[in-house]
Amino acid sequence: MKPIDHRFLPIALSTLAFALSACSSSTPSNYAAGYSAAAPASVSKSKVSRPRAAPSGGSFAGTCPPPTVSVDYYTESAESYANVKENEFVRTSAQPVSTFGADVDTASYANVRRFVHGGEAVPQGAVRLEEMVNYFPYDYPQPAPGQPFAVSMETAECPWKQGDRLLKIALRTRDVAPAARPAANLVFLVDVSGSMDEKNKLPMVKKGLEILTDGLRPQDRIAMVTYAGASGLALPATGGDKKSAIRQAIRNLDGGGSTNGGEGIELAYRAAAENFIKGGVNRVILATDGDFNVGITDEKALERLITTKAKSGIFLSVLGFGMGNLKDSTLEMLADKGNGNYAYIDSKEEAEKVLAADASGTLLTVAKDVKLQLEWNPSAAMRYRLLGYENRVMDDADFSNDRKDSGDMGAGQRVTVLYQYEPAAAAGNLATLRIRHKLPEAAQSTMVTFSCSAGGAQTFAEAGEDFRFAAAVTAFGMALRGSPYAGAATQVAILDWAGGARGHDPGGHRREFIGLVKKAKFPRGPVKLARAE
Repeated sequence: MKPIDHRFLPIALSTLAFALSACSSSTPSNYAAGYSAAAPASVSKSKVSRPRAAPSGGSFAGTCPPPTVSVDYYTESAESYANVKENEFVRTSAQPVSTFGADVDTASYANVRRFVHGGEAVPQGAVRLEEMVNYFPYDYPQPAPGQPFAVSMETAECPWKQGDRLLKIALRTRDVAPAARPAANLVFLVDVSGSMDEKNKLPMVKKGLEILTDGLRPQDRIAMVTYAGASGLALPATGGDKKSAIRQAIRNLDGGGSTNGGEGIELAYRAAAENFIKGGVNRVILATDGDFNVGITDEKALERLITTKAKSGIFLSVLGFGMGNLKDSTLEMLADKGNGNYAYIDSKEEAEKVLAADASGTLLTVAKDVKLQLEWNPSAAMRYRLLGYENRVMDDADFSNDRKDSGDMGAGQRVTVLYQYEPAAAAGNLATLRIRHKLPEAAQSTMVTFSCSAGGAQTFAEAGEDFRFAAAVTAFGMALRGSPYAGAATQVAILDWAGGARGHDPGGHRREFIGLVKKAKFPRGPVKLARAE
């Protein structure tokens, strides 16, 4: 054996120390794009030293915890995403009833777009099928006079699984013109901590708030709360006709410090309560990357805080910003528990969509705690699978429990639901749909019932453009996640399905989607099922 060359000993020791430090408990552990557990709370800044990812097909040795990898590429990131376990097929004879809450969030699609444009693989947890599908406007009918929403249903062949079919359920709430919207009491809750001091964060927040300010009316009132290590009232309640004062407060926003989100939330809700408008729009708008690291940092504690505040009649909108340390799981939870919605802002155009074009839906809630329950006819469908809405699934008994919280819908919003099912021989009634909702200030829900016929054998090509486009978006999400249910949903097939359903596309959103499919990085193969389906 050759003697050790001591000139290289310091280098070797440094390398060993770095390797050991990567295995310590304070190091970010979400090595893989497919690994969707939340990053440890100690990862508090967007610029962190991250462990090097294992090579494709390699392994992590020593005391490092092995990553849960279900797609075969890796990324370095301090971002966190909730684990999404796809809904499985259910035998209709054993469980004919499917119950879940509505979801109008759109953050997942905008976040996926950010990854694709950056040439990166998309983390599995970032792909939520319902948010991707519901990002797009659809030409659904307006509700009848006096009704909160309209409902339509359609069935056709499933394009990625021969022999199966898709059921599309579509809801649309009534439109409310900006001039007809009730007076608004809004509180901007702005994260100005050090983690927000990047060009795609706080400067983008300022652009978004300026866009929202442009649409204010004299009867609207705006306050602004900032939070970092400490919180403060940056702008007391100010009338919408004093836009110059509001814009000056926005320009004065500056980043720096740690993130005490809990204290900021307390102050923002207090400001909203002091200026509460009975019968008006009372809402806190949180703009952050979700990186709370001072004060209340535990996600369960934040959940309890927001759940308590939601009982005050003040709703919450959550706007996520930035990359590298986006705490998507925290932001989604805050919106869900705060009777609100969650959008991700990756560009000025997205800010204009959320805060200007879709402002009525973002700000004005018209139906609260919207729950859907579908009861299948075992003679018409042998098994079924709900596509997406994994974190909205609830026990069947909770459908009638008015104390059980669910998703809300704003003015002019649309909810699209897709089920994949294996048809049986019988015709007649396929399923019965029941929907519960509350008026924004009501404590008791009302229920409406609809029937869906199993008749007809409509092919996928014969289905409506909205049906085919929603199916294409769903297939894209499954393909990105490496879903074992994706079947024939290849990149070429998805482009064909979406291209043939582009139709009337005034905002260019469908054209943009087709471009994303062309650029996206797909896993090399689907995740294997734990058991045969």
